[in-house]
Amino acid sequence: MSLPDFNLLITLDVLLTEGSVAGAARRLRLSPSAMSRTLARLRETTGDPLLVRAGRGLVPTPRALELRERVGPLVQAVESVLRPAEALDLKKLTRTFTLRNREGFVENFGADLIAHIREQAPGVTLRFVPKIDKESTPLRDGSVDLETGVIGDSTGPEVRAQALFRDRFVGVVRMGHPLSGAPITPARYAQASHVLISRRALYKGPDDGRLEALGLKPNIETIVSGFSEALALARATDLVATVPERSTGRLRAGMFCFPLPFALPEITISLLWHPRLDADPAHRWLRDCVRKVCIEQLAA
Repeated sequence: MSLPDFNLLITLDVLLTEGSVAGAARRLRLSPSAMSRTLARLRETTGDPLLVRAGRGLVPTPRALELRERVGPLVQAVESVLRPAEALDLKKLTRTFTLRNREGFVENFGADLIAHIREQAPGVTLRFVPKIDKESTPLRDGSVDLETGVIGDSTGPEVRAQALFRDRFVGVVRMGHPLSGAPITPARYAQASHVLISRRALYKGPDDGRLEALGLKPNIETIVSGFSEALALARATDLVATVPERSTGRLRAGMFCFPLPFALPEITISLLWHPRLDADPAHRWLRDCVRKVCIEQLAA
């Protein structure tokens, strides 16, 4: 019985991640013709075309989608077995980590996280980038090392996640706003002018349909794409912003906050990362740092 060529697993993992022969060839530093030959071997070995032409691109077959979820962990397990065991020397660690977050994370936790990192590993640089959607592509392609946010339908099934903290939505208005001086009922909340936060063309109201269930319709006056914009407008006008409380703590400084007059489920803010970094000692240390800073900041 001939042994299988386990090198094909590495190529298969890259091909299914990139979704193109040219992209996989660049990543593995092979010529497109060599990558095409390897794809032919993979097709013969698996008995499946794996990637088929769709217009100008390639799309995975059902078998390829199944293999994509299984091959990645196999490759990572082999790499971890063959990787020399080394003690992590934080004082000598030189690395740049890219963290992807929505507004509020850097404002609330960035300064403390940078100080914590600098104290333990002065050679480490943190690069913060905005999170404009919930797609897992930046984690898959390695352009992002770590992400924070709510797990959604577009979060890749292979992505690792660990809960950071629970959050709830609150109403926010400027000091002296009419809602800041009297009990807030569902009717008063609905009648006020709202700034809605939505990153998509299709959107729901700030109450996620709860007001409609009470026979009320929220008065949405304007729509923005993020917390910072919504709170800036609420600070300067009579608009009401509905935002997650713990995620926007420092963004809401000097404003009046109130519990919503109806029940909304809490959300869980999680750490998200690709399994290729699961066993990386430096990445494990970074995850521990983020968790520690968040816990200490929210407990203060």
